[in-house]
Amino acid sequence: MLTTGAPAHNWAGNITYGAARVHRPASLDELRRIVSAASQVRTLGTGHSFNRIADTPGDLVRADGLPRRAEIDRERGTVTVSAGLRYTEVAEELHAVGFALANLASLPHITVAGSVATGTHGSGDGLQSLASAVAGLELVGPQGDLVTLSRNADPDHFPGAVVSLGALGVVTALTLDIEPAFEVAQWVHVDVPLDALAGRFDEITGAAYSVSTFTDWHSGRGTVWLKRRTDRQGGGDEAADWLGGRPAAAPWHPIPGMPAEFCTRQLGEPGPWHERLPHFRPEFTPSRGEELQSELFLPRAAAPAAFAALRGLGAELAPVLQVSEVRTVARDELWLSPAQGRDTVAVHFTWLKDTEAVLPVVAAVEERLLPLGARPHWGKVTAAAPADVAARFPRLPDFRRLVLDHDPAGRFRNDFVARLLGL
Repeated sequence: MLTTGAPAHNWAGNITYGAARVHRPASLDELRRIVSAASQVRTLGTGHSFNRIADTPGDLVRADGLPRRAEIDRERGTVTVSAGLRYTEVAEELHAVGFALANLASLPHITVAGSVATGTHGSGDGLQSLASAVAGLELVGPQGDLVTLSRNADPDHFPGAVVSLGALGVVTALTLDIEPAFEVAQWVHVDVPLDALAGRFDEITGAAYSVSTFTDWHSGRGTVWLKRRTDRQGGGDEAADWLGGRPAAAPWHPIPGMPAEFCTRQLGEPGPWHERLPHFRPEFTPSRGEELQSELFLPRAAAPAAFAALRGLGAELAPVLQVSEVRTVARDELWLSPAQGRDTVAVHFTWLKDTEAVLPVVAAVEERLLPLGARPHWGKVTAAAPADVAARFPRLPDFRRLVLDHDPAGRFRNDFVARLLGL
């Protein structure tokens, strides 16, 4: 086991954690001893959060030193993986034996447990968040006890335990739904008018298995990235004038000026699911952490109003925005999922790494989008007060009771979670 007193940072470098100790246990027994002896414990994955959700003045635990697991149950159609594995590692294990996950985030570099705990997602009208694939959880509870929960055995509490913000314990393994491996081909259409995004939104987002639109909200145009499953949609119609745009003639990166070789293969070249569903290749770090991120999840019906509001802010966004991405997420019933109870449009913002300049613009965006029903991403920058965020999740009172029942002393709570729960 590795234990240090050195400060830990998040991926972007905008957060320095205040933990007294950082642990990387090599066994489950070591982890149980750490938890049972600590007064406050939080878990750190790849640090791909942009706020203090993982912070603690006590003990910070990394799960990537625990024994590696990737146990496939062909009969049940699941795989049980150690929580510290990154999605790229899980994908490689699955694809080697002919299986796949239905969905992946744009970055395959992030850990499974961290992604699930914060409600992270990919894109697709029929695709739920990554957390919706979770069929079972194993975690270490507040006394160092081992807790196992499953979708089938614990239907009352399981929907609250999946997107948990780390407040129920240190997750050590997750069981995920899998399916037979498939291939995806992706195309990029540039210079698509934003009028089409608002007026023909269902047509755009329904044009492929996974669809993303990138824009600056100022130019009046966007770039649409289509990812089609070859077993379902074939090659599709790549007409030169599709919705007023044109097919990209060369590989393309969402952030202007960044090398396209960081991205997964485009131009309609079919390839394995895990080499196409993410935007970025696992062997590259897409932007070296030189950014801040925020994201808002809105009811799908609010998309046109949200797009109009953002276009009205285009000039204000321009000095600090690198790129914005629009994606869709199918509804689920996980209590703290940003897509809980409603089909969702997610509007993501990649900002310059300048907190002082970015926060007022984030506040301006939220001032216009929160009244439309927007929910901020748990792991990203927001200017909204914790009570305002909490009020946007109808099942949060149920989650509060679950946390108090499971961890009454607050061993896994930090300031972020305590303020959110009003504790």
